[in-house]
Amino acid sequence: MLIPQIERKKVSSQLIEQLKELIKKGTFPPKSKLPSEKDLAKMFGVSRSPIREALSVLEASGLVESRQGEGTFVKEIHLANMLDSVTFDMIEIEQVYNLLEMRTVLETEAAAFAALRATEDDLVKIKSALDEIAENMVDDYSIGSEADFQFHHEIVSASHNPFILQSIENLKDLYKRSLNYSLKRNVGLREKREQIYQEHLKIYESIYNKNAAAAAYHMKRHLNNARIKLGDKRVGQIEKN
Repeated sequence: MLIPQIERKKVSSQLIEQLKELIKKGTFPPKSKLPSEKDLAKMFGVSRSPIREALSVLEASGLVESRQGEGTFVKEIHLANMLDSVTFDMIEIEQVYNLLEMRTVLETEAAAFAALRATEDDLVKIKSALDEIAENMVDDYSIGSEADFQFHHEIVSASHNPFILQSIENLKDLYKRSLNYSLKRNVGLREKREQIYQEHLKIYESIYNKNAAAAAYHMKRHLNNARIKLGDKRVGQIEKN
């Protein structure tokens, strides 16, 4: 039997991870100047070649920028401009709050519209995504972000408003990564996962019953709860009906 060889991680790849961690921890804060290639090489005990390669990758992914004659500086990471996964874990939590806030504005109304406009085919698609969320609950260590995204996406589609749908499509990558970020916190926590499923179920039932007010209420409550769990102090608990 052939056993695959263990791949040795390139020195530059290790440097990228270590530099990312130092930036994340604030050792090298936004707008600060990084040590020179020579000093970084001395700091990590490597030659300048892998340092140069690591900095090139970080610059290409938007984490640092090189200024002619000045050196390399750490960039401020803004969620609205972030498209590369290498930078996602560097964003400030407040930017995730802002994305969820925008989702609340769009999806609350989308849910109400879906309750009034959803076709039979729309309802089947929403229910299919809901069933997948339920299946993911069986595995306590499944994140389930794909099914969660699909559920919300199908509701927006069922609103039959192309502008709302396009707004969500334009944020698809960020939307999925923020979902993955927040849902990871519930891995292994059956009670919290059950609560999230019940929130989705109530949204679906409201749309199925063509109750626009209830659909808007349950969608807003669901997204507000997500913001509260992540620590957003700007939003309060919405009481049960």
